[in-house]
Amino acid sequence: MSKDPYGAFVSVMQSSMAGHTRQALSGVGAVLGTITSTGLKLDDFKHELQDYLVAELPGLLSVPRHMYKGTSTAVESENWEGKELKTSFYIGEDELEDVNLSLNEGLKPGDRVLAVRVNGGNDVVVVCKVVSGRG
Repeated sequence: MSKDPYGAFVSVMQSSMAGHTRQALSGVGAVLGTITSTGLKLDDFKHELQDYLVAELPGLLSVPRHMYKGTSTAVESENWEGKELKTSFYIGEDELEDVNLSLNEGLKPGDRVLAVRVNGGNDVVVVCKVVSGRG
């Protein structure tokens, strides 16, 4: 008996598509890594990367009403003579435009990060710092 030619064709197509899909998705996705003093070490890649990208988050920052406590000193007043006055400053709710949160400034060696591969796995973007959920 001869084999079903359509069944053989479907089998070859499925195998081929699975191979192409696997190849297209390899090196793509999110991965954990560690910032080093000279670059980024991804958990699933044995070499350290010196050339990587870091996300910045531009936008509008909404600040709730809050209070600052501290001391104030009059520098050029004859009556104060270096005395300090305890003060509280109440800052009202506000929105700050054109704010840019630069993640790169806050990262230091040893920090665990979440990175995403882009451009077919050719580039890596650090998206955020990752910390333990247990505090």
